[in-house]
Amino acid sequence: MIEIQPTLRAESLTKQFGAVLAVDQATLQVNPGEIVGLLGPNGAGKTTMLRMIAGILTPDSGHVSVRGVNIADHPLEAKRMIGFHSGDTQLYRRLNAREALQYFGRLYGMPEDRLNARINELIDLLEMRAFCDRPCDTYSAGQKQRANIARAFLHDPDLLILDEPTTALDVISGQFIVETIRAEKAAGRAVLFSTHIMGEAEYLCDRIALLHQGRIVDQGPLDDLLERSGCRNLTDTFLKLAGREVAA
Repeated sequence: MIEIQPTLRAESLTKQFGAVLAVDQATLQVNPGEIVGLLGPNGAGKTTMLRMIAGILTPDSGHVSVRGVNIADHPLEAKRMIGFHSGDTQLYRRLNAREALQYFGRLYGMPEDRLNARINELIDLLEMRAFCDRPCDTYSAGQKQRANIARAFLHDPDLLILDEPTTALDVISGQFIVETIRAEKAAGRAVLFSTHIMGEAEYLCDRIALLHQGRIVDQGPLDDLLERSGCRNLTDTFLKLAGREVAA
């Protein structure tokens, strides 16, 4: 039996800001063709953890590797294999989506013919053709999210790190992004997906890591989490693990 090597391995990540321990000894991995959900309320430490994994923040302790490449030792090599999406990522207001994607593709060193073909592919995949040639400052929230998702997907990364990509979207736009993420999984990519929406995690994720006050309090497939907690749904499971009383 051939052992599957994880695309992402994050071990014992810890980050403290002054007196606040934002992430405490967090460990997880994501395999090729798998979606792992990092689930927790606002302030649980999700964004801090994702930024350490993406190499944007340096952990106080612990380490991250992408396809066996340690991100601290070889940051450029590791980051070429990562597509990172964050809700607070801003688009260049005076550029349109096509120009913004060309800019980021050139930063990744993509050949021009491959870059232009990939941009057109993503414009069609994410149904951006109606607005992709307008300035980014004219976009709705959903259109901005699609453009930012396209930027993360642009260079065909092995690992996608998506920080609450459906936040503030209407139902149709949110479902569109979810289905796009499922398509990336089908293409064999590893996806680490952060959310505080329980139903979204239940629907989308192969495994779920529950983060509370900076610590991963449990992780595994949904059925395993429910069995260990003795609860009927993910919301009650999380509340129980967080030490909150669950209604009968």
